[in-house]
Amino acid sequence: MIKIVEVKSDEIKELAELASEIWHEYWTDLLSDGQIDYMLDKFQSEKAMKNQLNNENYTYFYLISDNQKAGYLALAKRKDYLFLSKMYIKGEHRHKGIGTKAFDFAKKYAADNGYSKIRLTVKKDNQNSINAYLKWGFKTVDSIVTDIGGGFVMDDYVMDYEIKGQTL
Repeated sequence: MIKIVEVKSDEIKELAELASEIWHEYWTDLLSDGQIDYMLDKFQSEKAMKNQLNNENYTYFYLISDNQKAGYLALAKRKDYLFLSKMYIKGEHRHKGIGTKAFDFAKKYAADNGYSKIRLTVKKDNQNSINAYLKWGFKTVDSIVTDIGGGFVMDDYVMDYEIKGQTL
């Protein structure tokens, strides 16, 4: 059984630790250790996530499978779309339907909050994630390179999912 539970503000330190664990396991084939550490500090540290919650309309959720924190999801409200900012699952919990459940949750969350579109960015050579997003019905709408500082860039596709006309 998979549960999706909103992360409370006093759980952010624990969430940052989970993020570090997953990122160091997942990204090692696609990013250097230096870039992983830089991006964790900039985007997924306790300080960064508190700022996202307080100032950037983010909401974080734990993905819980068999009473274990198997991963996390971050959704951010934007003017014209819901931004699916993060969806990370621990290696031992992947390919068990958790990502699909998290995406179904994101679709309902978007619809409940008046959005007709979900947008995400994905690293261009992250083929496993791209394949999942395409399977779920996302369409590639742009290609961007973003300088994130520290000598690093993010080379991403922008993908959109249209919710209109669907029953959730």
